[in-house]
Amino acid sequence: MEQTYQPKDYKSAQSVRWCPGCGDHGILNSLHKAMALLGIPPHQTAVISGIGCSSRLPYYMNTYGFHTIHGRGAAIATGVKVANPDLTVWLATGDGDCLAIGGNHFIHAVRRNVNINIILMNNRIYGLTKGQYSPTSARGFVSKSSPYGTVEDPFRPAELTFGARGRFFARVIDVDVKTAPEILKAAALHQGTSVVETLQNCVIFNDGIHDNVLGREVRAERTIYLQQGKKMIFGKDNDKGLVQDGFQLKAVTIGQDGYTLDDVLVHDATIEDPTLHLKLALMDGTDLPVALGIIRQVEAPTYDEEVKNQIISVKEKKTARTLKEFLMSGDVWEVK
Repeated sequence: MEQTYQPKDYKSAQSVRWCPGCGDHGILNSLHKAMALLGIPPHQTAVISGIGCSSRLPYYMNTYGFHTIHGRGAAIATGVKVANPDLTVWLATGDGDCLAIGGNHFIHAVRRNVNINIILMNNRIYGLTKGQYSPTSARGFVSKSSPYGTVEDPFRPAELTFGARGRFFARVIDVDVKTAPEILKAAALHQGTSVVETLQNCVIFNDGIHDNVLGREVRAERTIYLQQGKKMIFGKDNDKGLVQDGFQLKAVTIGQDGYTLDDVLVHDATIEDPTLHLKLALMDGTDLPVALGIIRQVEAPTYDEEVKNQIISVKEKKTARTLKEFLMSGDVWEVK
């Protein structure tokens, strides 16, 4: 009989040591639910992390886990997947761990299309080290390390992912434990690197950082949940939609200014050309709503599978099967 799993089967006995109200609690909850939906046994799952509040996550998983060093989680996760291709590998990381010291490892994991699942928890602050600005903090952001405001522009995780030829990018809200598990499940089922950006709140050092788009009173008007094959509709009354205006996207009210439902774009995350996907991913909640859900999902060969196939192919062509045979396979001579 096929075994089924419950979210509790993926929970460790460790006490969760995040601040009360931290968005990481919601992400952990969604991940447990997603793993139960996938039904992959805990012993066939590995959760890797770097350093930061987000990187405590492996301690709270009843799976294999590796709490690595700062920014190196993607490199370790790559090694785990290539050496153990049958494992489902997750990387829990934050905007500092992933995009500052770990930025190089992140973009190359995405470029290689390693079959790992990256959960990028973005609270736009360094929380573990007590409140310094991070690579995703907005220009002018005041923090302990920028008391007069930052004088630099932030990274946008989607832009980095797409620039590295990313094939799967999605975005969820930390507290949305209803839809986030389904998105994480889809990320795990995708063959290749999946990046799920989680808009997360740090109640201590950056409380309310996403409230301008995620606050209860504005969320319906400033976010849009994209679904494959569905019209791009949003708003409290579902009366707004996204249309194409030249080379740009435009938010309109359906039934006004000559726009009808037929004008509203239909979402297709599977098209090869990333142009529209990037435009959707970079909407910021001002003139256009922030996009949630699966924004891009395109299949391509994976790094770990290609390495596996290459090893098989080379072995078939080589006669040497041991180190001694290999050393003696070339030009050799005997010294007496």
